[in-house]
Amino acid sequence: MRTTELLIIGGGPAGLMAAKTALEAGAQVTLIDRNNRLGGQLIKQTHKFFGSEKQYAKTRGLTIAEKLITDLEDYHDRLKICLNTTALGLYRDRVVTTVCNDTYDKIHPQAIIVATGAFEKCLAFENNDLPGIYGAGAVQTLMNLYGVLPGKEIVMVGSGNIGLIVSYQLIQAGVRVKAVLEAAPVIGGYKVHASKLRRLGVPILTSTTVQKAIGSLEIEKIVTVKLDSNWQAIEGSEAEIYVDALCVAVGLSPMHQLLSMADIQMCYVSELGGLVPHVSEDYETSLDSVFVAGDVTGVEEASSAIVEGAIAGLMAAKKMNHLHPEADRILCEYRTQLDNLRSGPCGCKIRNGLGKLKENQHVG
Repeated sequence: MRTTELLIIGGGPAGLMAAKTALEAGAQVTLIDRNNRLGGQLIKQTHKFFGSEKQYAKTRGLTIAEKLITDLEDYHDRLKICLNTTALGLYRDRVVTTVCNDTYDKIHPQAIIVATGAFEKCLAFENNDLPGIYGAGAVQTLMNLYGVLPGKEIVMVGSGNIGLIVSYQLIQAGVRVKAVLEAAPVIGGYKVHASKLRRLGVPILTSTTVQKAIGSLEIEKIVTVKLDSNWQAIEGSEAEIYVDALCVAVGLSPMHQLLSMADIQMCYVSELGGLVPHVSEDYETSLDSVFVAGDVTGVEEASSAIVEGAIAGLMAAKKMNHLHPEADRILCEYRTQLDNLRSGPCGCKIRNGLGKLKENQHVG
C-alpha cells in the first residue's frame, strides 16, 4: 500500500489549483487522473472566459490549463502525477483503490481532495442510441482535440452555455447548425452567446424537444415536438429536421460516486445538478480529512472550480499542519472571488441551490 500526505483525485481545473495551493503550503501531493493528460474539460475549451482578470478573463480554456499545469513545475520534488489512473474506490478509512494499466493499487493518504468533476446527462427519446448522436463533450473532443467533424448538418439540443458555445464552435468549423432546441420556455445560457447564433441565422426553438431519431444504420433525421406549460407534448406539433448528427447538451451531474461509496453525507439539489456532498466552509466533507472542490460540489463554471480548488488545497494542507505563509489573506481573497462569481442574476440558480443544501444540512 502506497502512502502520501495529500491525494487529489482529478486533474481538471479544481484539482490542478488544489495541488498548486497545497504545494505552496508545503504539502506532499499525489495527483491522479484517469486521462492521459491533465486539464480536464479545459483542454477542449477553445472559447475565452468571462469574468475578471483573476478568473482568467479573455483567456481560452486550453491556455488556462497550460498555465495551471506550468504552475506545478517548480514542485516536482513533492509532487507525483499519475495519469491513466482511475480511482475505483474510496473507503471510510481513507484508503483509495486505483487501477493503472491493469495494475491494481491502494493509496492511504493523510488527506484527500475529490475533484472528479461532472458527467453529461442523457436525454430519453426513441432511438437515442443511433450512431451520430453525441454529447456536447464528445463533440468538443472530436473537434478541438482531434480535428474531426461530427457531421455536416446538426441540431443542438439544449440552450445552456455549453450548447450555445459548442454550436458556435461547430459553425466556425464549417458545420451547419440547423437549430437549437430548448425544452424550457426561455434560453438557459448567456444572451451574448444566443445573440451570436441568431445573428448567424440559427433558430433557437424554445418549448421544443426531440421526440425521436430516425435512421437505419445511423441518424438521418429527427422529429421535434412542442411542449406545453406542463412540459407535455402538444399533439400535432411534430416536425421533421434532416440531420447527419445530433448533439445533446442538457446539463451535467456531479460525479459523486466515490463520495457516496464512502457513505459521506449527501443531498439531492436539482439546482446544483444532482447529488452533492454536505461541506464545511473549508470544503471538508462529513468524513474527516476528505475535501471536495469543483463540479463534484455542484455544477458551476470552470472559474468557480478553480477558486474552490484553491481553497480546498489550502485547507487540506492546513489539516496536515502545512500552513501557507499568506493563508489568511489568500483565503479572504478567494472567498471574495467566489462570492463575486455567484453574484447577480446569472448566479441566482447556484445561490438558491447552496441555500437549499445549507437548509438540509441544518435540518439533518
